[in-house]
Amino acid sequence: MAHAAAATGALLAPLHPLLRCALASPRAGLCLHRRRRSSSSRRTKLAVCAMAPTLSSSSAAAGAPPGLKEGIAGLYDESSGVWESIWGEHMHHGYYDAGEAASMSDHRRAQIRMIEESLAFAAVPDDAEKKPKSVVDVGCGIGGSSRYLAKKYGAQCYGITLSPVQAERGNALAAEQGLSDKVSFQVGDALEQPFPDGQFDLVWSMESGEHMPDKQKFVSELARVAAPGARIIIVTWCHRNLEPSEESLKPDELNLLKRICDAYYLPDWCSPSDYVKIAESLFLEDIRTADWSENVAPFWPAVIKSALTWKGLTSLLRSGWKTIRGAMVMPLMIEGYKKGLIKFTVITCRKPETTH
Repeated sequence: MAHAAAATGALLAPLHPLLRCALASPRAGLCLHRRRRSSSSRRTKLAVCAMAPTLSSSSAAAGAPPGLKEGIAGLYDESSGVWESIWGEHMHHGYYDAGEAASMSDHRRAQIRMIEESLAFAAVPDDAEKKPKSVVDVGCGIGGSSRYLAKKYGAQCYGITLSPVQAERGNALAAEQGLSDKVSFQVGDALEQPFPDGQFDLVWSMESGEHMPDKQKFVSELARVAAPGARIIIVTWCHRNLEPSEESLKPDELNLLKRICDAYYLPDWCSPSDYVKIAESLFLEDIRTADWSENVAPFWPAVIKSALTWKGLTSLLRSGWKTIRGAMVMPLMIEGYKKGLIKFTVITCRKPETTH
């Protein structure tokens, strides 16, 4: 879901001078002062966490700042309505052919294509006998993926999110679309999922892994709730893989990620190779990754164009401080992609039929 915060920031990026004027009040200045003072220790922890070339449960957990879950929930409680009103029910990037110029008219098609490309990359079967019958959507947003998968496969879908606003809205949309018997959403922690072992034959996480303070625990929970033979799909933001001669990212890269983390409630970052190592440690099979950074690049110009409407401008300026703060670092997100530091990554794997 972090894409929604970043993309909402992109809506405001061209309006940076206007935002500075809107925020230039004693009350806004007091809020900024309090935020800077209270978050200094949190920034230090994020910087240390981002420096780690590999991940472990202990180091990742140590990098989780106090109030992280509450911050994530608040961010999406605040911004989800704005996102839906402008971009619809799918709170994730669109997938485009490399070099394609996106327009507002085809962004929803591209968002659906992102779902389909992810399913195809994971080789999820769609024949009647082998198609998924039970799906968990981890970090479900307002449930766009769950409802799509329920319609596509006729599957029972269960979504979890930290945001009460998102869970309520997801259930309302399911009712509106006649899917209440197939889809349900609840507030839940991805690191302590409220489901029994081996319940789902498709485990889905679309752009929520970047919020997880403990990547090992995150993937472990995805594997725990997966049924034997189930496919696991993770689409997430990563930093680049390290070169063999490197022990960590460069100082300027670490600084860039730290500043993004502060705005979007992101704890530690990891690389695609880190995810592979975690999956291997859990004895998951058929592990594959791909870098889709070029395929999501056209999404950013389309988002920015959507700011050039009265509805977009007024909605965003009323959205709240968390959303506005994301706008202030949006150029850094774009910079990270252009430098090859940030990688839009898909990771898929399969739980073994037999346990090790």
